[in-house]
Amino acid sequence: MKIILLSGGSGKRLWPLSNDARSKQFLKVLENQNGELQSMVQRVWGQLTNVGLADSAVIATSKSQVDMIQSQLGQDVPMIIEPMRRDTFPAIALASVYLYSVEGIGLDEVIAVLPVDPYVEDRFFDRVKDLEETVLTSGADLALIGVEPTYPSAKYGYIVPAFKSSDGHYLKVIHFTEKPTEEKAAELIKQGALWNCGVFGFRLGYVISLLKEKGYSVQYEELLVQYNELPKISFDYEIVEKTKHIVVLPYDGYWKDLGTWNTLTEEMGTNQIGKGIVVESENTHLINELDIPVAVLGVSNAIVAVSPDGILVADKAKSPKIKDLVNGFDQRPMYEERRWGWYRVLDYTKFEDGREVLTKRIGVAAGKNLSYHMHRYRREVWTIIRGEGEFALNGEIRRVKSGDVLDIPVGMKHGMKAITDLELIEVQIGTPLMEEDIIRIFMSWDEIEQFCRYAR
Repeated sequence: MKIILLSGGSGKRLWPLSNDARSKQFLKVLENQNGELQSMVQRVWGQLTNVGLADSAVIATSKSQVDMIQSQLGQDVPMIIEPMRRDTFPAIALASVYLYSVEGIGLDEVIAVLPVDPYVEDRFFDRVKDLEETVLTSGADLALIGVEPTYPSAKYGYIVPAFKSSDGHYLKVIHFTEKPTEEKAAELIKQGALWNCGVFGFRLGYVISLLKEKGYSVQYEELLVQYNELPKISFDYEIVEKTKHIVVLPYDGYWKDLGTWNTLTEEMGTNQIGKGIVVESENTHLINELDIPVAVLGVSNAIVAVSPDGILVADKAKSPKIKDLVNGFDQRPMYEERRWGWYRVLDYTKFEDGREVLTKRIGVAAGKNLSYHMHRYRREVWTIIRGEGEFALNGEIRRVKSGDVLDIPVGMKHGMKAITDLELIEVQIGTPLMEEDIIRIFMSWDEIEQFCRYAR
């Protein structure tokens, strides 16, 4: 069995910590067994490792999340990268075609698809293992996992089986109901309905044959070219709801979607992360990513979240509405994790004559490197404020240290390797200033050393 982990999301529901570059699954707010902070994706990858499934897993994600995944899971984690973000049907189609045409996976191989961020016990993934036998023995086109509800929630979709399970074996699915009222949900639960947790399995040949019927290529490189032609629609709407023979495996353990501040804070091991103080406040959480103190006095049942992207003070019960409130914000991500470290935007100014100036604080982890690259529209000035490194500029490498100022004209090839943990202040000057203004020449430092010579 092969596993496709879907890593997407627009980064709105847990604003201001989440943004377009850092969706909810990358927020390090959960505690592991050692009391260290970890993200949802780190937790899930660890659980897959615990049950022996990590070696069979691949992450389907967008280009904007590649660096974040590598930063949190390592450089070697297998990924299938969408050329653009287009919802779960295109993502699963591309991943399936990759497994078929590039890895040579057989059409009878069972594929399990699941989100990268469920909050579950390890034994949930033992249930995922059961999908393989269920698909092979039931004769169904799709096999789902349904969570036995603990209360009539209006936030989840429901899978309605033919009858209520008494032994935990698979059941034939009759229909689906998406986010009913609490009253309707209570009726569905009496009928044996299960929460839809977005996990399903199928023979690889089932999706490959559907793609052929729809006129799409089942060769990976060709589908990449066609990708913008695929409908921007969920796999549930495009495939699941049109499939006739579906079964569901009930799961009776703990499962939670940590998609809003009120549900996420329920699973946090502490009520405060970062600099500040919370006093005379019940059930209030403070998460502060800035290096300034935040004081919360006499405010109960609230979430106070502070990041370079903004400040949120909200009643926890109202927090699910945040996505709608911030949809109109037109702001670039102010903080990102990258494969080499992180950066934080400190200031942005656009002058009357059109010139733009952007200031960042950048951290590069020891042994990591920035790519050897150039910019067409901007000049950069780097001031090293911490650590030591090697700086490559137009074919020459030299040693740099704290206090050095490096001027990089427009069009000049440059890169940096951190010998120790290194921080620098980067000032970009030019028009337009955008992350896309980068032409990468070499990614690894070994390649850079082969091309550049060391200064004497």
